[in-house]
Amino acid sequence: MNSPTRALGLGLAALALQAWSAPATVPPPKAARPVVASGEVPDEATKAAVLQRLRDQYGADQVVNELQVSGVQMPPNWLQHVQKLLADPLLKQVRNGQLIVRGQQVELQGEVASEALRQDVAQSLSQQLNGAYSLKNALRVGSTEQGQLDQVLAGRIVEFEPGSAVLRPQGMALLDEIGSVLQSVQGKRVQIVGHTDGQGERASNITLSLARADAVRQYLVQKHRLPAQQLSIDGVGPDQPVASNATEEGRARNRRIEFRAGI
Repeated sequence: MNSPTRALGLGLAALALQAWSAPATVPPPKAARPVVASGEVPDEATKAAVLQRLRDQYGADQVVNELQVSGVQMPPNWLQHVQKLLADPLLKQVRNGQLIVRGQQVELQGEVASEALRQDVAQSLSQQLNGAYSLKNALRVGSTEQGQLDQVLAGRIVEFEPGSAVLRPQGMALLDEIGSVLQSVQGKRVQIVGHTDGQGERASNITLSLARADAVRQYLVQKHRLPAQQLSIDGVGPDQPVASNATEEGRARNRRIEFRAGI
């Protein structure tokens, strides 16, 4: 997937790929950010097989292993189906993607270049699953507005005071740049998504990520006079990492605000 982020997550018969979380996540192909494989698998053999398939697809240096062996129960032939999904070349056409497998349900999120490609990716994955799993196609077609927002962010992070939803001056300055872009695309809905690193309790991190997203919305509404109804918020806590939580650098990248145009 052509994305600045990727991640793969596995959990109770669950897997997630992200750019691509606790269920499971895997991001896109070779890019500036790695594929983070996170979640739970039943044994070391399954873990090794999933990681090998990811390394074959994206390159060994692009895969970060955060998978845990916990003895979870998987449906029959789960690994074979997951390996087929990971090998599908059309996955690389998805930006900011997340592939989540929960039991026998598969959900694909992210952005693609056109409606035709959105349908092609879903059809290809459905053929790989061959009716054994149900597929929810949550892909969306990328927009010019999204490109503008991504360009302004350019890997930078909206900064907050540690453990709080209080914006730092640097964070406000970046939001002023974002606000200028949003003023030029009024009428388009934008979702503000808060993310945290993996330290601490998941429930607390979910609450913090939502509070930070709300703080960003309030700032943009009050400072830049943007219509509140144009901006929706969500907080996903540590569930969609873009880097390993094993290092400070990775945790810093995971603590971020994401803007999704057209949501």
